Amino acid sequence: MKLETLVVGTLQENCYILVKNNKVLIIDPGDDASYIDKYIDNNLVGILVTHHHFDHVGALDFFKEKYHVLENSVSDPDFKFEIIDTPGHSSDSKTFYFKEINSMFVGDFIFKDGIGRCDLPTGNVNEMIESLNKMTKYNKDIIIYPGHGEASTLGVELKKYINY
Repeated sequence: MKLETLVVGTLQENCYILVKNNKVLIIDPGDDASYIDKYIDNNLVGILVTHHHFDHVGALDFFKEKYHVLENSVSDPDFKFEIIDTPGHSSDSKTFYFKEINSMFVGDFIFKDGIGRCDLPTGNVNEMIESLNKMTKYNKDIIIYPGHGEASTLGVELKKYINY
């Protein structure tokens, strides 16, 4: 599986493009649909959205309409992943775990050297703590791909906030 990171929009959001067997999956289609679309090659099979803040979904409707795909529903067998509810930054925050590539796409839940803000609408500190604790059942070496900034590993980031 090939992974491409596109940094888009005024808030420099990470839009991820996964390609396997010439099929494409977008994770968090932030702004700049025309730029992102250059990486699609007409084989888009789905769109995953970690949460619905504007910087993560600016191009969502464009891709849904152009390629007639659904959000957070991928039926293609080449893309196997687990959806983990991780509220805290927002009530609808989700993490997508791709065991095959030992990677999680976490949106604004966890960053390298930080966690998502909980003071925005639908954010909740207690839910953030519960979500962080939920992640302890996963391997420490999983690579996390955040909504902004550089990748890290789950273990490195969790140990800053909880006993992991």
